[in-house]
Amino acid sequence: MTWISGKTSRRHWLASALAAGSSLAALRAPAAELPATPSQTRGPFYPHDPPLEADADLVRVGGRDTLAQGVITHLSGVVRDSRGRPVPDAQVEIWQCDANGRYHHPWDRRNAPLDENFQGYGRTRTGAAGRYRFRTIRPVAYPGRAPHIHFAIKGRGFEPLITQMYVRGAPENAYDGLLSRIGNPARRASLIIPFEPHPELAGEQAARFDIVLDLG
Repeated sequence: MTWISGKTSRRHWLASALAAGSSLAALRAPAAELPATPSQTRGPFYPHDPPLEADADLVRVGGRDTLAQGVITHLSGVVRDSRGRPVPDAQVEIWQCDANGRYHHPWDRRNAPLDENFQGYGRTRTGAAGRYRFRTIRPVAYPGRAPHIHFAIKGRGFEPLITQMYVRGAPENAYDGLLSRIGNPARRASLIIPFEPHPELAGEQAARFDIVLDLG
């Protein structure tokens, strides 16, 4: 039989107690806060009156057989608060120009054809896990702006967040004045998202844009 002296036993107990205390403290320690998604301007082309069809599928209008021009993209993400908790039942709106660089808005008078098969605006609500999903097109550049999609997140108990999402690798990002106003490189990078081939749908793409709200 092996005996442990009283001094050794006390040292062993103290070490175990300290280790347990450290583990308990780690469990009780608040998690590091997630940085909030930067806000950006709403821009001039937010619809005055949302279109009659304003669902989460922007590439098929009504019962038409013809889909919108452009690369179909499945856009999804999670809305969380700064502690990483999902924000359920938040309204997520998006709006963007069509594949010709034109918005469905009376103030956009650019000399470019309007794609009547592109909805241009959509909205949905987050589920219990904070998830949202849209079917839209990969955004395109137009004079003065990098490819982007506008977002508005609204809900009970917090101020609306207006922001924009950009395409990773787009050369116009380096010259976009609104994007460059975000001086912090990490915060600026949080708005620039990879668009990749969809794993199951040939010729289509997928992008994920997670959003963090500063709920105070």
